Amino acid sequence: MFYMKSKDIQKSYGGRKVVKGINLEVKKNEILAVIGPNGAGKSTTLEMLIGLRSSDEGTIHYWQDSFKAHIGVQLQSVPFFPGLTALENLQLFAAFYKKVLSKTDTMKLLTRCGLQESGGTEASRLSGGQQKRLAIAAALVHNPELVFLDEPTAALDPRSRQEIHELIREIFQQEKTVVFTSHDMDEVRKLATRVIMIDGGMVIAEGEPIAICQQHQVDNLEDLYIKLTTKEEIVCGL
Repeated sequence: MFYMKSKDIQKSYGGRKVVKGINLEVKKNEILAVIGPNGAGKSTTLEMLIGLRSSDEGTIHYWQDSFKAHIGVQLQSVPFFPGLTALENLQLFAAFYKKVLSKTDTMKLLTRCGLQESGGTEASRLSGGQQKRLAIAAALVHNPELVFLDEPTAALDPRSRQEIHELIREIFQQEKTVVFTSHDMDEVRKLATRVIMIDGGMVIAEGEPIAICQQHQVDNLEDLYIKLTTKEEIVCGL
């Protein structure tokens, strides 16, 4: 079963085509890593998949019409509500999905994300790592089938990264699908059941981590990344 499937999706900004006909599929119960250089079109592709942007051309098919209600999304920057605690922020995010979270259920979610001691702390006063975990908790408030995580461990210390890895595995073990982006190829190796590499607005490689390396005759994902991708072009928001 697939959750979403794109066919020849394209997107341009100011006459510059940043996504050039991408075909990809997000399957049920997998951990899919989407990797590639900055400016390669990864973020724009994912934003089209989750419905934040429309494609200029091509189509995207979803497993159901009300797919947005069943997707959880953690973006790199989450605008937590000022003056509200971590617990109150989660309850408000849940309300957006027409779901009422009791204090007990909210504390269970905070504990699941390693924030059991932080429920009463104003969200803006949490550390960077704690805010990242709170953003992931916010993506899980409605028990989604499909979870998108945008560089979930970027700038975190080793212990915090390990906690996020364990959480991603836990979500997967509950027969859900996780799609995440990362520049840490060791992280991708540890977590991903499948990898899609995007560069120049196109999918340039796809497959299981070991198989894709064997296919391109390299020892590891980092070597594959260096072999297949071009030098990063820094283009904000792409």
